[in-house]
Amino acid sequence: MSAVPASRLAAALSLAAMLLGCTVGPDYVRPAAPVPAKYKEAEGWKPAAPQPAASGEAWWSVFKDPTLDGLERQVEVSNQNLKSAEAAYRTAQAIVGEARAGYFPTLDAGAAALREGSGAGNVGSTGRAFISRRSVQNAFSASVSTSWVPDIWGSIRRTVESDVATAQASAADLAAAQLSAQATLATDYIELRIADATKRLLDATVEAFTRSLQITQNRYGVGTAARTDVASAMAQLESTRAQAIAITLQRAQLEHAIAVLVGKPPGDFTIEPTAFEVPIPEIPLDLPSALLERNPTIAASERDMASANAKIGVAVAGYFPSITLGASYGYQSPMLHTLFSAASSLWSFGLTNFNLPIFSGGLTQAQVAAAHATYDQTVATYRQTVLTAFQQVEDQLAASRILAQQAEAQGRAVQAALEAERLTLNQYRAGTVDYTAVVTAQANSLADRETALSIMQSRLVASVALIEALGGGWEARALPDTAQVESSSAPTAQSHAPVGSK
Repeated sequence: MSAVPASRLAAALSLAAMLLGCTVGPDYVRPAAPVPAKYKEAEGWKPAAPQPAASGEAWWSVFKDPTLDGLERQVEVSNQNLKSAEAAYRTAQAIVGEARAGYFPTLDAGAAALREGSGAGNVGSTGRAFISRRSVQNAFSASVSTSWVPDIWGSIRRTVESDVATAQASAADLAAAQLSAQATLATDYIELRIADATKRLLDATVEAFTRSLQITQNRYGVGTAARTDVASAMAQLESTRAQAIAITLQRAQLEHAIAVLVGKPPGDFTIEPTAFEVPIPEIPLDLPSALLERNPTIAASERDMASANAKIGVAVAGYFPSITLGASYGYQSPMLHTLFSAASSLWSFGLTNFNLPIFSGGLTQAQVAAAHATYDQTVATYRQTVLTAFQQVEDQLAASRILAQQAEAQGRAVQAALEAERLTLNQYRAGTVDYTAVVTAQANSLADRETALSIMQSRLVASVALIEALGGGWEARALPDTAQVESSSAPTAQSHAPVGSK
């Protein structure tokens, strides 16, 4: 290529570069959201520092259960829903790459070898048509061409901005999906262990009721008890045995659910029953404003707003003209051996297209209005997401506080019921009360102990739900930045920071 077209191309590119400083559409500023000054249900709550064992570890370590820890670590690598969310993030990354390609000119190379003919044909003696040898010639060509649409009004920049925000929202969705799966697993595991504890309670009660039945049968044998006493003892025993059998179904279903969460077929997965003594964890609280940076669902909604805001600029760019610059350099010759000679060279450079929108029947105006409306929708969704997140935190704070009070009262009720059962059984042996009193005392004792286990389950589940609502130690700064979005690696959804850490 000669120096003249090269210099002209450089001048045009410089002019276009200056024009690229213009970006239409509003710059993004995060809208305000309703954030309370303090948590209402935290009144009287004792904030605690993260337990030493949990410092720097995953949030579920506060439960100090090795089996739970092992299961939770399998969720990240085996859960198929998380694999789907991770693939969605990689798709969003690729879309950013597609948009960024618009920054650069396209470059194409081509070559051709043709044999061309022209003019009228002649008819030979055989009656067949043929082309005169004078009208046939060869044509060889080789060229390189480029085309570029300068992003004068920032349409491509706004598209990239929107797609980056969408990819970040997808990364936050991945973090939220992982946190949800981990919380679901923790909840199912707690319920399974409470089912184990309930089964042990029912089995022990069956043994106690079996002894009571034996006592009643002995008394009936010597004529100091009625036949109805034996029937009542038998009915109570078998009813309790039926409850013990029924709890095994609930346990089996919970075990199957856990297997699916860790990506294993239920038939190949077993959790052995074991004693379960987990302290209720103390969960520290940050200021409510920190929730905006800790909850991945809120972060995803905020990134959706940023994406919608950038799309307004894309729509506004439709009001302005667009230009296409093009250049080519190549060779053309009727003979192959002279194709790449200076005499066979060809070049071109210039403005290949200038498009000025004049009338589109209101299309651009409608697109801009739709972009503004979509943005307003994402703002409303974001604010509702924030409100819902605060509701979830307040709900679980209330549950944790009230259930703690209930557990304390229920503990006293269990002690009283056990004492009443012991005294009533002694009175029955002494013949001072009917067996119906024993049945009532034993039923009350069993019901109170089952209620105590249920309250423990509710407290532990509320702790998991509160940790999930607070983000599980995740922070918005874990979202990939623009450079990370362009890379091929997926974000780490679980930061393994202690709950409530800064």
